[in-house]
Amino acid sequence: MKTPSRFTLDDRLPADHFTTTLRSDVLTGLGATPRTLPPKWLYDERGSDLFEQITLLPEYYPTRSEQEILAERSQEIAELTRAVTLVELGSGSSRKTRLLLDALVAGGTLRRYEALDVSATALEEACMAIDRDYEGIQVTGTVADLETDMVLPVGAGPRLVAFLGSTIGNFDRDQRASFCRALAAVLSPDDVLLLGADLVKDPGTLVRAYDDSAGVTAEFNRNVLRVLNRELGADFEADAFEHLALWNEAEERVEMHLQSRRAQTAKVPALGLSLDFTRGESIRTELSCKFRRETLTAELYDAGLTVRRCWTDSGSRFALLLAAPTAPFGGRRV
Repeated sequence: MKTPSRFTLDDRLPADHFTTTLRSDVLTGLGATPRTLPPKWLYDERGSDLFEQITLLPEYYPTRSEQEILAERSQEIAELTRAVTLVELGSGSSRKTRLLLDALVAGGTLRRYEALDVSATALEEACMAIDRDYEGIQVTGTVADLETDMVLPVGAGPRLVAFLGSTIGNFDRDQRASFCRALAAVLSPDDVLLLGADLVKDPGTLVRAYDDSAGVTAEFNRNVLRVLNRELGADFEADAFEHLALWNEAEERVEMHLQSRRAQTAKVPALGLSLDFTRGESIRTELSCKFRRETLTAELYDAGLTVRRCWTDSGSRFALLLAAPTAPFGGRRV
C-alpha cells in the first residue's frame, strides 16, 4: 500500500486577490487605448478545459513539439542536473511533467516535487495526482502570483526549475526582463532553469496554431467575456465579438484579439464602466511571443542567467533551454 499522503499546500495569496486583481486589470486594460486584457483571465475552469482541447488539435504544434524534446532529452537533463527537487512554475500533471519526473526518479536523485500556480484548484488537483502516482516523493504546492511575488519554496538542492509551454511568450519584452530578473534573484548557484520557448517560423503555421479550423481557439478566446459577465456582472455579448489571430512581424509575436462585429456598448456595473465599441474595434487578449535562440539567450544573460544547453524538436519549431545563474568565472557547469 502507498504510504499516507504527505502533500502540503501553502496559499500565499490574500483572500481577495482574485477579485482585486481582476477589477484592476479590467479597469486598466479596458480603459486604455488600445484595449487589452491579460491572458490569465482566459483560464477559468471552462477556459482550461478548452485549452486542453486546443493542445490536441492538428494545428497546435507547441505541446507536441515540446513533448518530443522531453521524450528524447529528459534522461540527459536528469543526468546533467542531478536534481533533488523539481520545481514547476505552473501546476503540471501533464505527460510533459511526468517525463521529467520519471527520468529524475530513474536517476535516483529526485526527492521533492514543488509546483507553483495562481489557481489553488488547479494546483491541488495536479499535486494530488503526482502524490498518488509517485511513491516516496514529497509533494508541495504553493499558491502564488509569480508576476508580483516571485518566491520558490525552500527545497533541497540542486533544484531543477521548469517553466514549460512557452508561457514566457505571454510576456512582452519588458515583462520578460522583469520576470527573469526576479527569477534569477531567487535561484541558488546550484539551481538550473529549464525553459520552453516557441521559435519564430513561417507566419502561416503560427497563425493557424491560434486560429484552428474547428473554432476551439475562438471559443476559448470569447470565454474571457463570459468570465467578466460572471465575475463582474458585465453584459458582454460574446458572439458579437469575432476571434482574430494576427502575426505582428515587427514584434515577432502572435496576438489574439476579440474584434467587435458592430457598434455596441458593454457595461460592467461592478466597476461603473460603460464601454463603447466601434465596429472593428478590438480587445487584445493574449500575446504569444516567438523567439530566436540568439536573442532569447541574450535576454536571459542580461537577466542573470547563462544558457548551457539548447535542444529543439525534429522540425526546429520549439526549443528547450537549460540555463544556470550567471556567476563569476562561469558559474555552475552543467
